[in-house]
Amino acid sequence: MTQEILREIENEALKEVAEFMVGDTVKVHGKIKEGNRERIQVFEGTVIKKQGTGARATFTVRKFSNGVGVEKTWPMYSPLVEKVEVVRQGKVRRAKLYYLRDRVGKAAKVKEVIK
Repeated sequence: MTQEILREIENEALKEVAEFMVGDTVKVHGKIKEGNRERIQVFEGTVIKKQGTGARATFTVRKFSNGVGVEKTWPMYSPLVEKVEVVRQGKVRRAKLYYLRDRVGKAAKVKEVIK
C-alpha cells in the first residue's frame, strides 16, 4: 500500500530529460542561486556513471578545470537541472568509467561514435 503511494508521488516528479548514456560528453545547464538572483551555469564533461531508477536516478559528470579533475553528481529529474545537452556520443564498454579518474590528457579521452 505505502509502496504504491510512494511510487505514484515519484512518478509525478518525473520530467522529460535528454537521452544520454555513460561515455557521452554533455552540457548540464544547472540553476544556481546567488543571494536573491538566480542564474544558469553550464557544466560540460563526460558522464562517468548513471545510477538509480525513477525519481531517485542520478548521473555523475567529470571534467578538467585548471588541470584538476572535477566531478559533480546531479539528480536526473531535479528542478535545478534546467536541461542536459548531448555534445557528442562516446563509445565505451563499461557501465561505470571510474578508470578515467587515473588518467590525464589524451589518455582520459573517450572514443566518439561515428554515425
